[in-house]
Amino acid sequence: MFPKPKRLQTLGNIQARLAMRAGLFSHIRSFFERNNFVAIETPIRIKAPAPEEFIEAPRSGEYFLRCSPELEMKQLLCAGFERIYQIGACFRENERGKSHREEFTMLEWYEVGVDYCRLLEFTTAMLRDVSLKISGTDKINFRGIKIDLGAEPEIITVNDAYLKYAKISSAEALRRDIFDEVMDELIEPELGQGRMTFLLDYPACRASLARLKPDSCDVAERWELYIGGLELANAYSELTDAKIQRSRFAAEAAARTNTGMNLYPEPTEFLEALDYGLPECSGCALGMDRLAMVFSNATDISEVTLS
Repeated sequence: MFPKPKRLQTLGNIQARLAMRAGLFSHIRSFFERNNFVAIETPIRIKAPAPEEFIEAPRSGEYFLRCSPELEMKQLLCAGFERIYQIGACFRENERGKSHREEFTMLEWYEVGVDYCRLLEFTTAMLRDVSLKISGTDKINFRGIKIDLGAEPEIITVNDAYLKYAKISSAEALRRDIFDEVMDELIEPELGQGRMTFLLDYPACRASLARLKPDSCDVAERWELYIGGLELANAYSELTDAKIQRSRFAAEAAARTNTGMNLYPEPTEFLEALDYGLPECSGCALGMDRLAMVFSNATDISEVTLS
Protein backbone atom coordinates (compact mmCIF):
# COMPACT_ATOMS: atom_id res chain seq x y z
CA MET A 1 0.00 0.00 0.00
CA PHE A 2 1.55 3.27 -1.07
CA PRO A 3 1.39 6.25 1.31
CA LYS A 4 -1.14 8.88 0.42
CA PRO A 5 0.63 11.63 -1.55
CA LYS A 6 0.73 15.03 0.10
CA ARG A 7 -1.16 16.57 -2.80
CA LEU A 8 -4.05 14.13 -2.33
CA GLN A 9 -4.13 14.93 1.37
CA THR A 10 -4.44 18.62 0.55
CA LEU A 11 -7.24 18.02 -1.94
CA GLY A 12 -9.09 15.85 0.55
CA ASN A 13 -8.90 18.60 3.17
CA ILE A 14 -10.56 21.15 0.88
CA GLN A 15 -13.17 18.82 -0.59
CA ALA A 16 -16.10 20.49 1.19
CA ARG A 17 -15.02 23.95 0.07
CA LEU A 18 -14.60 22.79 -3.52
CA ALA A 19 -18.13 21.35 -3.41
CA MET A 20 -19.42 24.69 -2.08
CA ARG A 21 -17.52 26.45 -4.86
CA ALA A 22 -19.28 24.28 -7.48
CA GLY A 23 -22.65 25.24 -6.02
CA LEU A 24 -21.65 28.90 -6.00
CA PHE A 25 -20.83 28.81 -9.71
CA SER A 26 -24.13 27.07 -10.45
CA HIS A 27 -26.20 29.64 -8.53
CA ILE A 28 -24.35 32.54 -10.16
CA ARG A 29 -25.12 31.16 -13.62
CA SER A 30 -28.75 30.63 -12.66
CA PHE A 31 -29.07 34.25 -11.48
CA PHE A 32 -27.73 35.59 -14.76
CA GLU A 33 -29.93 33.27 -16.81
CA ARG A 34 -32.99 34.44 -14.87
CA ASN A 35 -32.03 38.01 -15.68
CA ASN A 36 -31.82 37.27 -19.41
CA PHE A 37 -28.05 37.43 -19.79
CA VAL A 38 -26.40 35.40 -22.53
CA ALA A 39 -23.50 33.17 -21.48
CA ILE A 40 -20.54 33.64 -23.83
CA GLU A 41 -16.93 32.50 -24.12
CA THR A 42 -14.10 34.58 -25.54
CA PRO A 43 -10.51 33.49 -26.29
CA ILE A 44 -8.04 33.00 -23.46
CA ARG A 45 -5.05 33.64 -25.75
CA ILE A 46 -5.37 37.14 -27.22
CA LYS A 47 -3.33 39.31 -29.57
CA ALA A 48 -3.37 42.53 -27.54
CA PRO A 49 -4.34 43.09 -23.90
CA ALA A 50 -5.42 46.50 -22.63
CA PRO A 51 -2.22 48.41 -21.74
CA GLU A 52 -2.97 48.87 -18.04
CA GLU A 53 -0.14 50.40 -16.05
CA PHE A 54 -0.15 48.05 -13.06
CA ILE A 55 -1.19 44.71 -14.62
CA GLU A 56 1.09 42.38 -16.60
CA ALA A 57 -0.29 39.77 -18.99
CA PRO A 58 1.79 36.57 -19.34
CA ARG A 59 3.14 35.81 -22.80
CA SER A 60 1.91 32.75 -24.70
CA GLY A 61 4.03 32.45 -27.82
CA GLU A 62 3.16 35.38 -30.07
CA TYR A 63 0.01 35.97 -28.03
CA PHE A 64 -0.80 36.85 -24.42
CA LEU A 65 -2.94 35.13 -21.80
CA ARG A 66 -5.82 37.43 -21.00
CA CYS A 67 -5.90 39.40 -17.76
CA SER A 68 -9.58 39.96 -18.42
CA PRO A 69 -12.02 39.24 -21.28
CA GLU A 70 -13.04 42.91 -21.28
CA LEU A 71 -11.95 44.03 -24.74
CA GLU A 72 -13.41 40.97 -26.46
CA MET A 73 -16.71 41.22 -24.58
CA LYS A 74 -17.12 44.88 -25.45
CA GLN A 75 -16.73 43.99 -29.12
CA LEU A 76 -19.80 41.77 -28.69
CA LEU A 77 -21.70 44.78 -27.34
CA CYS A 78 -20.66 46.74 -30.43
CA ALA A 79 -21.98 43.86 -32.55
CA GLY A 80 -25.43 44.09 -30.95
CA PHE A 81 -25.44 42.00 -27.74
CA GLU A 82 -27.06 43.76 -24.79
CA ARG A 83 -26.61 41.50 -21.74
CA ILE A 84 -23.66 39.10 -21.61
CA TYR A 85 -21.69 37.31 -18.92
CA GLN A 86 -18.75 34.94 -18.75
CA ILE A 87 -16.98 32.84 -16.11
CA GLY A 88 -13.48 31.83 -17.08
CA ALA A 89 -9.77 31.66 -16.38
CA CYS A 90 -7.67 34.83 -16.38
CA PHE A 91 -3.96 35.35 -15.79
CA ARG A 92 -1.63 37.98 -14.34
CA GLU A 93 2.10 37.76 -13.79
CA ASN A 94 3.65 37.98 -10.32
CA GLU A 95 0.36 37.54 -8.46
CA ARG A 96 0.70 35.12 -5.58
CA GLY A 97 -0.39 35.46 -1.98
CA LYS A 98 -3.23 34.63 0.39
CA SER A 99 -5.76 36.28 -1.93
CA HIS A 100 -3.86 36.23 -5.26
CA ARG A 101 -2.93 33.69 -7.90
CA GLU A 102 -1.35 34.09 -11.33
CA GLU A 103 -4.23 31.99 -12.68
CA PHE A 104 -7.67 32.79 -11.31
CA THR A 105 -11.34 32.60 -12.24
CA MET A 106 -13.22 35.74 -13.19
CA LEU A 107 -16.92 36.46 -13.54
CA GLU A 108 -17.39 39.37 -15.93
CA TRP A 109 -20.62 40.84 -17.24
CA TYR A 110 -21.87 43.81 -19.25
CA GLU A 111 -25.24 45.41 -19.73
CA VAL A 112 -26.28 48.04 -22.25
CA GLY A 113 -28.30 51.03 -21.06
CA VAL A 114 -27.28 51.03 -17.40
CA ASP A 115 -24.65 53.01 -15.48
CA TYR A 116 -22.40 52.05 -12.58
CA CYS A 117 -25.07 52.94 -10.02
CA ARG A 118 -27.56 50.49 -11.52
CA LEU A 119 -24.76 47.94 -11.70
CA LEU A 120 -24.16 48.41 -7.98
CA GLU A 121 -27.80 47.56 -7.26
CA PHE A 122 -27.65 44.49 -9.52
CA THR A 123 -24.47 43.21 -7.82
CA THR A 124 -25.96 43.67 -4.37
CA ALA A 125 -29.06 41.71 -5.36
CA MET A 126 -26.97 38.94 -6.91
CA LEU A 127 -24.84 38.38 -3.81
CA ARG A 128 -27.88 38.33 -1.55
CA ASP A 129 -29.63 35.84 -3.82
CA VAL A 130 -26.58 33.56 -4.03
CA SER A 131 -26.06 33.64 -0.27
CA LEU A 132 -29.66 32.58 0.34
CA LYS A 133 -29.32 29.76 -2.20
CA ILE A 134 -26.07 28.47 -0.71
CA SER A 135 -26.72 28.73 3.01
CA GLY A 136 -30.35 29.77 3.46
CA THR A 137 -29.35 33.10 5.01
CA ASP A 138 -27.90 36.43 3.96
CA LYS A 139 -25.69 36.54 7.05
CA ILE A 140 -22.20 35.07 6.83
CA ASN A 141 -19.03 34.87 8.90
CA PHE A 142 -15.76 35.90 7.31
CA ARG A 143 -12.41 36.65 8.91
CA GLY A 144 -13.98 36.60 12.36
CA ILE A 145 -16.58 39.21 11.40
CA LYS A 146 -20.31 38.75 10.98
CA ILE A 147 -21.33 40.17 7.61
CA ASP A 148 -24.98 41.01 6.92
CA LEU A 149 -25.42 40.92 3.15
CA GLY A 150 -29.05 41.92 3.63
CA ALA A 151 -28.09 45.21 5.24
CA GLU A 152 -27.97 48.42 3.24
CA PRO A 153 -24.49 48.55 1.72
CA GLU A 154 -22.06 51.24 2.75
CA ILE A 155 -21.39 53.55 -0.21
CA ILE A 156 -18.40 55.84 0.23
CA THR A 157 -16.36 57.82 -2.26
CA VAL A 158 -12.63 57.27 -2.61
CA ASN A 159 -11.89 60.80 -1.47
CA ASP A 160 -14.13 60.50 1.60
CA ALA A 161 -12.45 57.20 2.50
CA TYR A 162 -9.00 58.82 2.33
CA LEU A 163 -10.16 61.71 4.48
CA LYS A 164 -11.82 59.38 6.99
CA TYR A 165 -9.13 56.72 7.38
CA ALA A 166 -5.90 58.42 6.26
CA LYS A 167 -6.66 62.07 7.08
CA ILE A 168 -5.50 63.19 3.64
CA SER A 169 -7.34 63.67 0.37
CA SER A 170 -7.00 61.19 -2.47
CA ALA A 171 -5.53 64.00 -4.60
CA GLU A 172 -2.82 64.60 -2.00
CA ALA A 173 -2.07 60.87 -1.83
CA LEU A 174 -1.62 60.84 -5.60
CA ARG A 175 0.57 63.93 -5.51
CA ARG A 176 2.83 62.33 -2.88
CA ASP A 177 2.82 58.99 -4.76
CA ILE A 178 1.41 57.08 -1.77
CA PHE A 179 -2.07 56.36 -3.14
CA ASP A 180 -1.63 52.57 -3.31
CA GLU A 181 0.27 52.33 -0.03
CA VAL A 182 -2.45 54.23 1.83
CA MET A 183 -5.17 52.19 0.15
CA ASP A 184 -3.55 48.87 1.08
CA GLU A 185 -2.57 49.72 4.64
CA LEU A 186 -5.15 52.16 5.97
CA ILE A 187 -8.31 52.02 3.87
CA GLU A 188 -9.01 48.51 2.56
CA PRO A 189 -8.88 46.83 6.01
CA GLU A 190 -11.72 49.13 7.14
CA LEU A 191 -14.06 48.34 4.26
CA GLY A 192 -16.81 45.74 4.22
CA GLN A 193 -16.90 45.35 8.00
CA GLY A 194 -20.35 44.08 8.94
CA ARG A 195 -21.89 44.79 5.53
CA MET A 196 -20.88 45.25 1.91
CA THR A 197 -18.92 48.40 1.08
CA PHE A 198 -18.85 49.99 -2.35
CA LEU A 199 -15.89 52.33 -2.76
CA LEU A 200 -16.75 54.58 -5.68
CA ASP A 201 -15.68 57.56 -7.79
CA TYR A 202 -12.00 56.84 -8.38
CA PRO A 203 -9.48 59.42 -9.61
CA ALA A 204 -9.60 59.58 -13.40
CA CYS A 205 -5.96 58.47 -13.62
CA ARG A 206 -6.96 55.15 -12.01
CA ALA A 207 -9.73 54.25 -14.45
CA SER A 208 -8.40 54.16 -18.00
CA LEU A 209 -11.46 52.39 -19.47
CA ALA A 210 -14.14 54.18 -17.44
CA ARG A 211 -16.36 57.13 -18.25
CA LEU A 212 -15.72 60.36 -16.34
CA LYS A 213 -18.46 61.84 -14.20
CA PRO A 214 -20.38 64.54 -16.08
CA ASP A 215 -19.65 67.16 -13.42
CA SER A 216 -15.94 66.39 -12.93
CA CYS A 217 -13.03 65.71 -15.26
CA ASP A 218 -10.98 64.37 -12.34
CA VAL A 219 -13.30 61.56 -11.19
CA ALA A 220 -14.38 58.40 -13.01
CA GLU A 221 -17.61 56.42 -12.62
CA ARG A 222 -15.89 53.40 -11.09
CA TRP A 223 -16.46 51.37 -7.94
CA GLU A 224 -14.92 48.44 -6.14
CA LEU A 225 -16.75 46.07 -3.80
CA TYR A 226 -15.32 44.96 -0.44
CA ILE A 227 -16.43 42.34 2.06
CA GLY A 228 -14.42 41.83 5.23
CA GLY A 229 -11.57 43.99 3.94
CA LEU A 230 -11.23 41.88 0.79
CA GLU A 231 -11.71 43.44 -2.64
CA LEU A 232 -14.11 41.32 -4.70
CA ALA A 233 -15.19 43.30 -7.74
CA ASN A 234 -14.28 46.21 -9.98
CA ALA A 235 -16.91 47.97 -12.09
CA TYR A 236 -17.54 51.12 -14.07
CA SER A 237 -19.63 52.95 -16.58
CA GLU A 238 -17.78 52.21 -19.80
CA LEU A 239 -15.91 54.78 -21.84
CA THR A 240 -17.46 54.79 -25.32
CA ASP A 241 -15.41 57.55 -27.01
CA ALA A 242 -12.81 55.96 -29.30
CA LYS A 243 -10.67 59.10 -29.54
CA ILE A 244 -10.40 59.47 -25.77
CA GLN A 245 -9.75 55.74 -25.37
CA ARG A 246 -6.84 55.90 -27.82
CA SER A 247 -5.37 58.80 -25.89
CA ARG A 248 -5.66 56.96 -22.58
CA PHE A 249 -4.14 53.79 -24.01
CA ALA A 250 -1.21 55.83 -25.33
CA ALA A 251 -0.62 57.32 -21.88
CA GLU A 252 -0.82 53.89 -20.24
CA ALA A 253 1.57 52.41 -22.80
CA ALA A 254 4.07 55.19 -22.14
CA ALA A 255 3.85 54.56 -18.40
CA ARG A 256 4.43 50.84 -18.95
CA THR A 257 7.51 51.59 -21.08
CA ASN A 258 8.94 53.80 -18.33
CA THR A 259 8.63 50.98 -15.79
CA GLY A 260 10.03 48.23 -18.06
CA MET A 261 6.81 46.29 -18.49
CA ASN A 262 5.90 44.23 -21.57
CA LEU A 263 5.12 46.13 -24.74
CA TYR A 264 1.74 45.17 -26.18
CA PRO A 265 0.52 45.51 -29.77
CA GLU A 266 -2.25 48.04 -30.21
CA PRO A 267 -5.68 46.41 -29.61
CA THR A 268 -6.75 47.25 -33.16
CA GLU A 269 -9.92 45.14 -33.31
CA PHE A 270 -11.24 46.66 -30.07
CA LEU A 271 -10.52 50.22 -31.20
CA GLU A 272 -12.14 49.57 -34.58
CA ALA A 273 -15.23 48.32 -32.75
CA LEU A 274 -15.25 51.54 -30.69
CA ASP A 275 -15.04 53.54 -33.91
CA TYR A 276 -18.13 51.67 -35.13
CA GLY A 277 -19.90 52.44 -31.87
CA LEU A 278 -20.11 51.08 -28.32
CA PRO A 279 -23.53 51.76 -26.77
CA GLU A 280 -23.80 53.32 -23.32
CA CYS A 281 -23.19 50.45 -20.93
CA SER A 282 -21.50 49.30 -17.75
CA GLY A 283 -19.51 46.24 -16.77
CA CYS A 284 -18.15 44.43 -13.75
CA ALA A 285 -15.35 41.93 -13.09
CA LEU A 286 -15.70 39.82 -9.95
CA GLY A 287 -13.12 37.37 -8.59
CA MET A 288 -14.86 34.03 -8.16
CA ASP A 289 -12.04 32.50 -6.11
CA ARG A 290 -12.26 35.33 -3.62
CA LEU A 291 -16.04 35.08 -3.52
CA ALA A 292 -15.64 31.38 -2.70
CA MET A 293 -13.28 32.39 0.11
CA VAL A 294 -15.95 34.69 1.53
CA PHE A 295 -18.77 32.13 1.42
CA SER A 296 -16.63 29.33 2.89
CA ASN A 297 -14.84 31.53 5.46
CA ALA A 298 -11.44 30.60 4.02
CA THR A 299 -8.25 32.38 5.07
CA ASP A 300 -6.23 31.53 1.99
CA ILE A 301 -7.18 31.26 -1.67
CA SER A 302 -5.50 27.82 -1.79
CA GLU A 303 -8.41 26.52 0.31
CA VAL A 304 -10.86 27.09 -2.55
CA THR A 305 -8.75 26.47 -5.67
CA LEU A 306 -6.65 23.69 -7.15
CA SER A 307 -3.70 25.99 -7.86
